[in-house]
Amino acid sequence: MNTPLRDDDPELRYAEYVLGVLDADARAAVEREMQESDAAAATVAAWHRRLLPLAAEIADREPPMRLWQRIRTELRFDPRDRQPPGFWENVRVWHWLSLGAGAIAVACILALVLIVRQPSAPSVTYMASTLAQQNGNVGWTATMDISNARIIVVPAAPQGLATGRAPELWLIPKGEKPIAVGMIAADAPITLPLGPALLARVGPTAVLAVSVEPPGGSPTGQPTGAVIATGTIASAGSLATSIS
Repeated sequence: MNTPLRDDDPELRYAEYVLGVLDADARAAVEREMQESDAAAATVAAWHRRLLPLAAEIADREPPMRLWQRIRTELRFDPRDRQPPGFWENVRVWHWLSLGAGAIAVACILALVLIVRQPSAPSVTYMASTLAQQNGNVGWTATMDISNARIIVVPAAPQGLATGRAPELWLIPKGEKPIAVGMIAADAPITLPLGPALLARVGPTAVLAVSVEPPGGSPTGQPTGAVIATGTIASAGSLATSIS
């Protein structure tokens, strides 16, 4: 049985935000939530990853030249042409057809959302984190691909490091010591494996952190340099169930 639609469902609002069907006030509210909550930002990003590829599958179609001529007539650019347009050449017909096609597309995508959100598939396959620096800027973003036991770390605008120093990523489970994930880069994305010990501790109660270490990593197995970025982990949950 499908999960019923709820007007107050935040995940549905995030999907509608990505689809562009919210009014101005609702869009502003979602954007405020994204600024105030890493979890909201990660959820919207997950919807982008799922929905934007669907739009890429829609092929562009060039409108016929006669349509442009009828648009000129409707807008009275050429007052000499007063002949009433035919049915298929009427701008209003094309306008309503385009609105109808758009409504059908939105309905199909929302139907897909409901199918994906069935309670029979509750497993979490993706998690995300935004690692903020002390100056408030985002240094790195991290996506945890649970199914493939890997983490993808992408630099956003990390602060410069001294010569002979490098950033190292750590997972800090609640109430436990930091666990080294691996060395990352300040200027290029990197993919690191997640071993069983790390996978068992990845979750919303854990934190990711970046410290400044020697190029080969911390010699002690614990952070030895300054921690320059941290971020909580948000579960994408059912939002990413169909992403491969």
